[in-house]
This record gives sequence, structure tokens and C-alpha cells, in this order.
Amino acid sequence: MPKTDDAATAVRPAVARWRWAITAAFGLGGITVSAWGPRLPAIKADLGVGTATIGLLLAGVTVGAIGGLLASTPVRHWLGGRRAVLAALLLIAAAMAVLGLGLTLDSVPLVAIAFVITGGGIGGLDVLINVEGAAVEQSTGRTLMPSMHAAWSIGAAVGSGIGAACAAIGITPAAQIIGEAVVIAAVAFAIAAGIPGGEREIARQPSASRGAALRQWLRGWLDWRLLLIGLVMLGVELGEGSANNWLTLAVRNNHGQGAAVAATFFTAFAAAEGLTRIFGGPVVDRLGRVWTIRVTTAVGVVGVVLFIEGSSPWLVLVGVLLWAVGVSMGFPLGMSAAAESGPDPAARVSVVASIGYFANLAGPPVIGVLAQSAGLLSALWLIAALFVAAFAASGSLGPRPTGA
Repeated sequence: MPKTDDAATAVRPAVARWRWAITAAFGLGGITVSAWGPRLPAIKADLGVGTATIGLLLAGVTVGAIGGLLASTPVRHWLGGRRAVLAALLLIAAAMAVLGLGLTLDSVPLVAIAFVITGGGIGGLDVLINVEGAAVEQSTGRTLMPSMHAAWSIGAAVGSGIGAACAAIGITPAAQIIGEAVVIAAVAFAIAAGIPGGEREIARQPSASRGAALRQWLRGWLDWRLLLIGLVMLGVELGEGSANNWLTLAVRNNHGQGAAVAATFFTAFAAAEGLTRIFGGPVVDRLGRVWTIRVTTAVGVVGVVLFIEGSSPWLVLVGVLLWAVGVSMGFPLGMSAAAESGPDPAARVSVVASIGYFANLAGPPVIGVLAQSAGLLSALWLIAALFVAAFAASGSLGPRPTGA
């Protein structure tokens, strides 16, 4: 018996290192996705391109991320969790360095290629660290994923703060992004050192053939309740993805604020989203998932309207903060509801996660296309409409009926 206790004592620090390594990876992912958003006004001016071209460049992130999502599982089986996470982070760092080089050379094709590769790294990293996070939870027997996802939001706030500071002191987007690439590459090795080697099985279930698993996944796309949960995810995630890429440009060009102020507004958005996720647990326990989504999406509608129609910087800032609250809870609560909505939770979570990831990544180019013809602020009404749709579909996040 003493040997068992000694073994448990020895394992505990390793699990703690594992937890904080994955939490740091979530934070690094947040910093990455906010690297270019706060600097889009300067990037647009440096490249001498229009809003539609910026939208197409951002679409490259979407294309790359979808490829990264699809490749993440085979890569993880090939390299193992530790080396796969390291590879994803190093790929992001290399792609960001190429992005900085493209901006230095004013090369739109090189920037486009860099965005695609960066998106691939981000998509792969997102899946890999969620798998590792789930394994950490199983090892500790504690619910840790919400705090890990909050680290992503906090990382986005830090990243946008870096962008705001660089804009304020005159550092070019190229220099900023190359500098961040160097930091990401260095931190990646420290993160990998904290991840245990070898394979880990998440939520062990009876094995099934690939054909059976595929059929179960396809059946999920015919489940109306699951699709309604996906509609909630669609509304909030498109709102988040659009804010990550268009908020600063709208504040700069449509509300007449300086580049540093625009980046600061984005920092406020990321911070408000992260704080809502950190402190939202007791609200969910008290109100339940359905009413939490109704309250947050209603607040989100008010925020987007204030952002579009605000006549003063303070009203616009209030709109930014409320917009952030609106997008904060849909993804984590939607994932939980999908897992409880029927048999084979993994397949059902995969369906709504696909919808959520696609909406988050597809939002920027969709808004860009609409902005080209209707103007950027007018295009943001799409976000308000999808918040309303998420509010209407929120009942799907309730407990599964008994006997279903």
C-alpha cells in the first residue's frame, strides 16, 4: 500500500505539469489567432488592397484550418500527442514568419500562402490540445476544460494588447508578427516538455469499425435537435470569428478611431469574453444552459446594435463588451449539450464542433463579401440576425427528455 501511495505522489506533479502545459498551449493559440486582427487596418494599407481582398486572404485561414482539422487525428496517431502539439506550434511559428516576410515585401501571394499554412496549424492545434485537455480531465477526475478554454480567450486579449501596443509605438505589423513567431517557437518546446509521451485513449468506448463510426456520424446530421444545437453554435461562433478579424477595421475606418484605439477595443472584447467564461459557471448552475444562452445572446444582439449604430466611442465600446458576452458561452455549453443529446457522444460532439469551427472560420470571408457591396457596418447586421436565431434555438440545449 505505501508503494501505491508513493506512486500516486510521484505522478501528481507530472499531471500538474501536463495540465499547465496544455493550458499554456490554449493561451498561445489565443495569442496566435489575434496576431493579425488588430493590425488589419495597417496590413490593408501596406498591401494597398480593398476590403474584398482582405476577406479573400482571411478565407485562406479558413481553408487551411479545415485541412488542419482533418489532418489532426492521423498526425496525432503518427507522431503521438506530445510531438504532434509541438509540430503544430512550430508550423504556426514558421507560417507567421513567412507572413511577416510577405508583409515586408508587400507580396499579396506570399501573404495568402502564409495565411493558409497558419490556418492549418491553428486548426490542427485546436483539436490536439482539446484531446490532451480531455485526457488531463480524466487523469485528475476534475472539470478543467472551461478554464483551459478561458486561457484561449485570455491569450487572445494578450495578443490583441500586443497589437495595440505595437500600433501605438509605431512597430510595423511585419516586425510584430515575426517577433511573435520567434516567441511561439521558443515556448513550443517548453510546452512539449510538459506533455507525457505515448498514446492516450479518451473516453474509452467499445471499438467499432470505421464504417460504423462514419454511419453514426452521418446520422447525427439528420438529428433535428443536434442541428438546432449546431444553429446556436453557428450564431455565436460566426459572431466571434467576425469580431476577431473585422472589429478593429470597423472601429478604425467606420467609427473614425486611431489604430491604437481600435486594437484596444479588440483587447476589451477578448478580455470580456474570457472573464465571462471564467465566471460564467455559477450562472449556468443557477439558470441552466437554456436561459444562460438566452440571456447572453440577447445581450449580444444589444451589443452588435450599439456597435453598428453607436454615435460615440463610449457607446461603441459598450457594444464591444456586450458583443463579447454574447459569443462567450455558446461553444462550451453547446458541446456539453451535444454530448448529452443521445448515444455515441463523440460522434454527436463532432457534428456540432464541425458547425462551430466552420462558422468561426467562415465568418470573416462572409462578412468581407457582404461588406464589399453593403459596407462593413451594414454587413455586421448578419451577426445580430444569427444571435436572434441562436436565441430561438436555445431550447435545444436543455436536458434530454427522460426515455428519449
